[in-house]
Amino acid sequence: MYDLNDTIVAVSSPSMGARVIVRITGAETLGFCKRVFSGLVSNEKSGLFCGSIALDESASGERIDAVLYLFRAPQSYTGEDIAEIHIHANSAVVEALMVNLLGGAFRMAGPGEFTARAYLNGKIDLAQAEAVNEIVSSSNTFQLAAAEKLLSGRLSESAEEIRSAIMDCLGLIEAGLDFSGEDIEFISGADAIERLGRIKEQLEQLLAGSIGYESVIDLPAVGIAGAPNAGKSSLVNMLLGSERSIVSHERKTTRDVLTGVLDLGHCRSVLFDCAGLLAEPEGILDELAQAAAIEALRNSSVVVLCVDASKGDWAEDIAVRRWIDASIVIPVATKSDLLDEDTLAERVAILERLFSLEFMPISTVSGCGIERLREAIDRELAEPVQKMPMSFSEGAASHVALTARHRRAVTEAIENIDEALDEFEADGTEVTAMMLRAAYQCISAIEQPQCIEVDEQILEQIFSRFCIGK
Repeated sequence: MYDLNDTIVAVSSPSMGARVIVRITGAETLGFCKRVFSGLVSNEKSGLFCGSIALDESASGERIDAVLYLFRAPQSYTGEDIAEIHIHANSAVVEALMVNLLGGAFRMAGPGEFTARAYLNGKIDLAQAEAVNEIVSSSNTFQLAAAEKLLSGRLSESAEEIRSAIMDCLGLIEAGLDFSGEDIEFISGADAIERLGRIKEQLEQLLAGSIGYESVIDLPAVGIAGAPNAGKSSLVNMLLGSERSIVSHERKTTRDVLTGVLDLGHCRSVLFDCAGLLAEPEGILDELAQAAAIEALRNSSVVVLCVDASKGDWAEDIAVRRWIDASIVIPVATKSDLLDEDTLAERVAILERLFSLEFMPISTVSGCGIERLREAIDRELAEPVQKMPMSFSEGAASHVALTARHRRAVTEAIENIDEALDEFEADGTEVTAMMLRAAYQCISAIEQPQCIEVDEQILEQIFSRFCIGK
């Protein structure tokens, strides 16, 4: 799958910005740097070096200013020599440098191959390797906190503790099998059952005290709902800071569900601008638009209900309220700039009485109430995560974040321990030992699966989710 004899290279900065980072790792790294970078000596140690780099290795080759970060093996991320070349350059210059690199003994790195080398060289375990990708791809503070817990090794520590307990119990049971003809008792039945029970309890606590990592990976959805021409599209555009939606005084100008990514204080969310909800859809197009809007709102964590405060007749708004069944609804009185202060206060009071909800006056023209609305959305999205079994606070150091792969491994280990208990109580000592070995393998697969037989496809699946250069 991965050839550790190759020296690999990648442009690891996500786009051609002001600074470009070219990352290299492998046996040929130092030799290349000596040839093309000014100022390096033969036995250079790790460090930062300012100088220039040749775009090709000819005597007359063009040189550009560069900063070189050199990390010598084995005290590096991959366990091999690593060089990071930082340059201020356009895409043509970067391409020339890459042609020089790839024309020699180097090859382009695959997705996640730098982290794969760190794993294969024993610098990190598999759970920590997965955490690297989750940190890079995290889009809110909760995802980042969960990924940092994975990277910290807390899960690996718990797995090692459980694995050690399984191995201790297994060793005593197998010793009894080896000397079954002798009058020697290595472990009593009561002791074995107690040990197996404690192991099962540890596994169950690991599951109970964790949060599924996937539960904080998906971006939460926020739906913008209301009757036609209630100011939904203008609100979406203001929240996103772009002309994402069609804005018109004509009714029904939004028939599709338009989406954008909304950046908030704690997290990011997907913002849905839905077609205006109708009490009685007219024709097939209205019915299809209504169905799409209702489905999007049903999948939303938070729904912002827009009601035009300026119109004075809200029979249609009251009628379409029934289409919104979200548990969290933030009602807003839109177009507040069209009303004077006293009239607005009067209209808001009427809306609150009609809908039995507390309305927030907003205006996309003046910007009034928009920041307050953003804060309310952020607060509502953050609260469910903060109430999850694993608090991401400083005091939650004992908790861990488990990916689907981790949870599957722990669940299978619990099933194996259950079967081991049943077999032991039925005098099936050999099967008990077999089940303990299976449980041991399940837990081992969380952090260091090279100690058991591992399908290469599993590793490829994990590292293929990384971006190039990580």
